[in-house]
Amino acid sequence: MHLDPVIHAPVRLQIVALLAAADEAEFGFVRDQVGVSDSVLSKHASALEGAGYVEIRKGYVGKRPRTWLKLSAPGRGAYLAHVAALQAIVAQSGLSLTPE
Repeated sequence: MHLDPVIHAPVRLQIVALLAAADEAEFGFVRDQVGVSDSVLSKHASALEGAGYVEIRKGYVGKRPRTWLKLSAPGRGAYLAHVAALQAIVAQSGLSLTPE
């Protein structure tokens, strides 16, 4: 197991974790939950999209432009593998993240 360098950046990990819990999320919601600016979220979302981990969809609600983010199937697999690698690292210390 290894840590995924695309996901490992803290902001990207937060984005992927948030998207793993939803079918799709609106850009503004993700921005507010992660606590970053539009430009920071855009940069990280583009990097995740470039890796094939996130799908970005643009559209309109009424006359207002909107952007939605969705975790792709490869992105979900990469996230689960990354979490498993983190858990393996923590387990080496004798700690457990899961209730026994």
